Amino acid sequence: MPQPKFELPPQYDPHHVEPPLYRRWLDRGVFTARADSSREPYVIVMPPPNITAILHTGQGLNNVIQDVLIRFERMRGREALWLPGTDHAGIATQNVVERLVAKEGKTRFDLGREQFVERVWAFVRETGNTILEQLKVIGCSCDWSRTRFTLDEAYSRAVREAFVRLWDEKLIYRGHRVIHWCPHCLTALSDEEAESVETSGNLYHIRYPLADGTGSITVATTRPETMLGDTAVAVHPDDPRGRPYLGKNVRLPIVGIEIPVIGDESVIRDFGTGFVKVTPAHDATDFEIGVRHKLDMPLIMREDGTMGEEPGKGAGGRVPAPLRGLDRFEARQQIVQMLKAQGLLEKVEPHQHAVRHCYRCDTVVEPRLSDQWFVKMQPLAEPVLADYRRGAFRIIPERWRATFENWMEHIRDWNISRQLWWGHRIPVFTCVKCKHQWADRTDPTSCPKCGGPVEQDPDVLDTWFSSWLWPFATLGWPDATPDLARFYPGHTLVTAPEILFFWVARMLMSGYHFMHAPPFAMVYLHGTVRDTLHRKMSKSLGNGIDPLDVVRLYGADALRWTLVAGSSLGADVILDPGDLDTTFAPGRNFANKLWNIGRFILAQLPERVQPLAGLDVTALPLADRWILSRAQATIREATTSFEQFRLDEGAKRCFEFVWKELADWYVEAVKPRLAMDTGVVLAYCFDTVLRLLHPVVPFITEELWQKLPGRRPEELLVVAAWPEPQAALADPEADQQFPLVQETISSIRMLRAEYRVPPKVRLQAAVRPKSERARQALAGERDTIVRLAQLSELAFDGARAGVGAHAVLADGSDVFVALEGEIDVQQECRRLSGELTRLDQQLSALGTKLTNQNFVARAPAEVVAREREKERAWRDQRQALADKLKSLGCS
Repeated sequence: MPQPKFELPPQYDPHHVEPPLYRRWLDRGVFTARADSSREPYVIVMPPPNITAILHTGQGLNNVIQDVLIRFERMRGREALWLPGTDHAGIATQNVVERLVAKEGKTRFDLGREQFVERVWAFVRETGNTILEQLKVIGCSCDWSRTRFTLDEAYSRAVREAFVRLWDEKLIYRGHRVIHWCPHCLTALSDEEAESVETSGNLYHIRYPLADGTGSITVATTRPETMLGDTAVAVHPDDPRGRPYLGKNVRLPIVGIEIPVIGDESVIRDFGTGFVKVTPAHDATDFEIGVRHKLDMPLIMREDGTMGEEPGKGAGGRVPAPLRGLDRFEARQQIVQMLKAQGLLEKVEPHQHAVRHCYRCDTVVEPRLSDQWFVKMQPLAEPVLADYRRGAFRIIPERWRATFENWMEHIRDWNISRQLWWGHRIPVFTCVKCKHQWADRTDPTSCPKCGGPVEQDPDVLDTWFSSWLWPFATLGWPDATPDLARFYPGHTLVTAPEILFFWVARMLMSGYHFMHAPPFAMVYLHGTVRDTLHRKMSKSLGNGIDPLDVVRLYGADALRWTLVAGSSLGADVILDPGDLDTTFAPGRNFANKLWNIGRFILAQLPERVQPLAGLDVTALPLADRWILSRAQATIREATTSFEQFRLDEGAKRCFEFVWKELADWYVEAVKPRLAMDTGVVLAYCFDTVLRLLHPVVPFITEELWQKLPGRRPEELLVVAAWPEPQAALADPEADQQFPLVQETISSIRMLRAEYRVPPKVRLQAAVRPKSERARQALAGERDTIVRLAQLSELAFDGARAGVGAHAVLADGSDVFVALEGEIDVQQECRRLSGELTRLDQQLSALGTKLTNQNFVARAPAEVVAREREKERAWRDQRQALADKLKSLGCS
């Protein structure tokens, strides 16, 4: 047999393999999708990471899953487009640059809007591609030629077009209502951006004296600092506790003004005392009460969260001088002390309640009356929900169905204006002269009605307003581009559950509204990466893992394998940031094992291997027919798993095939004839499993596949065909017969271990086959059994001679191994007898315990059940020992 022209290094070095391979893929343009291709498209749009982002493990998981799917479909012959890009991330990016400016002793207001925005652009140009370059390191096969940014000129035109269309359809309006306000970011937030956090706080019971001096009523609140803005006290009209006070006035503590007691059905009767303070400018529910009862709505807190009125935004004079300028939480303590001093604080009790936090900076959000721009969401949500219920698109895992439907059914209008400078400025213009207001696709120089000067709204759009257009704005919309015609609608969206409403639902609504079709057919919500304490990995907790550290230590494939194998459908991935070596050992070990298997197999193959199609498969030995049949099963099972997003199951099935079936059994079975073998079966199976594994571990599979005999330099696994199961190679008979050979070998090995037979000792064995078919299968692989079970003789008459051990196979065949003269039978008898005696003593003690009625009656039921199970296990163990003693002829 000719010697191979190559020799693989004994150790796999991912750092030597991965960068050159990725560069080769890029140079060949294999990731670029063609709009003029005749192949069926398959499209994934990447959830665009923030332009300021550095790759973390959660993003690593998200993008590895996308890459597995896109590589899988690319190999299946689809025109696969994985469209990458970044998000301008209004709040996050502005915060980063504001911190940089602060180091210079300045604020954005010192710079002015134009100069500050230019500073942000400079920062983005310098650092904006960092995360995309990091995605290349972990093997992401995106179409980088189509990379988009949500503030690109073309994309910005799409955002503006969407806004103007919604304006013209009267789906955008200016609303005066209570919104979520972040005092740190100094901007409004949507409902989804103000995240609820369970908090241990206090419930303050405050006496409000009746104006007529006849007593007081007690109001319970978690935010006493807002009482300065109270304009009423409310009680449910059907609450008997409140009826005597309806129509009366109370004196607002600290402020000293009179406010009415009113009845309103929104009051929850079993909260606190039944009386609630009404602060219309600082609570959404109170605002609705204020509208119904035509109450004043004074603001008593500034935008930065300090106490005090802001000119033009409400009635003045309510905040006492000692409290003005104090932070809201400091003012809370001061107000509590003032109430105590006035004898108006009845009690304070612990109270668990939900408090909203800013999703970007984690600051406690303040409800605040403000003028903002809103999108009417119900008209957009209705067709999406109706189509979802008809099955037009799916969200998996299915457990998210009820959550999605509930949110869509009760959707609230979307606050889309943000008080920032970085982002898409709202294209609403107002004539200074005639006050005409309109939305425009371009910046007008004068009013279209009177020719007067115009002013543009100072706010910017919510970042999500640009990213909700991502599936089609990235393809050239509103222009009718070839990409848009070819690649919309897409197919699969892979993302995390926490942005199901931030982004996924809104993309669905924009797709239906602007494109009249869902942007994708499938939404896969994967799990969250958590540490061993089941905490979400985050920078603030310091429990994160840098994926690039993992790549530097173990390689990209080790990272990818560990993430995929540890992530079942929608389940969380648990990693230990304190022990990377153990955490990523599965991926590292698999890569090393695959490399070693490849080194051995490739060294056995001739320079040229004939195609499998030229073989008469039916004439092949059992081991060959079995491994070919197992390969077909692996193809079917792995393909189905990948189609169903059960990536971990698909990867593990391939693992079992290459490691256990191919390397541990087939290669071992055929080793003696490898030197004379054509290598056809071995080459086919190795080629097949490399193709199946490629989406998960692309680098090592490409490197090994390149070394297969007959591979041409221009061939690449990344675009090779996905294996198709061949019915002619499926062999149900071999699937039954070879496992009998495996079980025979394993049983003999187990008996050797049980009786402590030294490895070098060769034993005599006899098998009594249950059927003639079993006899033929075992006889056909007799040499394999003798060699792998380390036997000196193997008979199929089942005759037993002298002392020995036996085992019964799954089909009823019987295996006997002669032990006389090979082990010290007397010593083994003494050892087994000693074990039997000790076990009898344990059983006796346990039996006494279980017949003790005091124990049975008083012990917890689960304890008694556990003891009975122990008794059953010990009795089974005793029977096994007795059988061994009998088999050895012990007296």
